[in-house]
Amino acid sequence: MNLRPITATLLLAAGLTACSGSGTPTAQPSATDAPSATSSPVTAAPTTPPQKPVPAESNPPGDIPDNLAFVDYANASGHYSFKHPEGWAEVEHGTVVTFTDKLNGVFVQLGPDTQPPTVQQANQRDVPRLRQSQPAFELRKVTAVTLPSGSGVRIVYRRNSAPDAVTGRQYRDEVERYEIVGHGREVIMELYGPVGADNVDAYRTMSRSLTFS
Repeated sequence: MNLRPITATLLLAAGLTACSGSGTPTAQPSATDAPSATSSPVTAAPTTPPQKPVPAESNPPGDIPDNLAFVDYANASGHYSFKHPEGWAEVEHGTVVTFTDKLNGVFVQLGPDTQPPTVQQANQRDVPRLRQSQPAFELRKVTAVTLPSGSGVRIVYRRNSAPDAVTGRQYRDEVERYEIVGHGREVIMELYGPVGADNVDAYRTMSRSLTFS
């Protein structure tokens, strides 16, 4: 029996199968598709467009009343405590807490330092970070400070407030940021309100009442 025609037919069928596969061929990445060592990560977050400073109010509505009572707050997880104005809304997440009322607020969290930061360190490290993270950041001054609870730096800066949830209006905030180390631990306290508001006494009460427990 002559098997050559059958063998040729089988070889031809096998060649057609290898060329066609089970459907459309899957495209393989070329050398130009491979990511380079200098390419940006796929998960990189988009940058936020910079904001222009909003005008400061001529008669800001953010004064904290002089007769407002202050009450104690203690953060069990962070082992710190301080006094805040009575009646302010509280939001706590672990070692972080915020108290707000209208246009004023105080934000407190733990920091990474175990030694009091210096003015030079704050200018080299913290100011650039704030410039990147705070909308329309404007540095006013950086000074060394000593409180009853410890020592560190006081950074005063301005920023645009978050837009009002209803009106979308923004205010020009002035922030007093305290980075205080005591007993080898750091607490960062930010006190803020509209530029021009008379909150000196209230800020003094809150900052000087900070203690490590």
